[in-house]
Amino acid sequence: MRLYLVQHGDAVPKVRDPERPLSDKGLGDVKRLAAWLAKRDLKVGRILHSGKTRAKQTAELLAGKIASGTAIEAVAGIDPTDPIEPFMQLLDGWTDNVLVVGHLPFLAKLVSRLVCESARRPVVAYLPGSIVCLEKEADTGWVISWMARPELLG
Repeated sequence: MRLYLVQHGDAVPKVRDPERPLSDKGLGDVKRLAAWLAKRDLKVGRILHSGKTRAKQTAELLAGKIASGTAIEAVAGIDPTDPIEPFMQLLDGWTDNVLVVGHLPFLAKLVSRLVCESARRPVVAYLPGSIVCLEKEADTGWVISWMARPELLG
């Protein structure tokens, strides 16, 4: 199983729009990420997002390129300061590849906990519009397979 954890794209400031949709930069970064992923024939069985506008927009843009026809689901429990343990329990029952669009610090803590068994030890440096691919190894647990950040995608 692969777990793709995406930080939403750059969003407009809250003072400009309380809903915080993607900024022009965020839209561009996520579109480049979607195109890059499509060229790598990435396949997922589910796409989840937090329900916040910026995460939903990011999920929709990615789904349009890599998972056409796959339902995009808003899920509770992946907001920025939510505890990671309930989400980790959900992972145990999954077998399909899943893409999750969320927020910091939740995503960074989740990666650290899955890979290092400690949410306090940072192991990835997310930027808005970044993706981390984790793979579940039968014998060793979760490992980071790869990561891409917007500046690497052109």
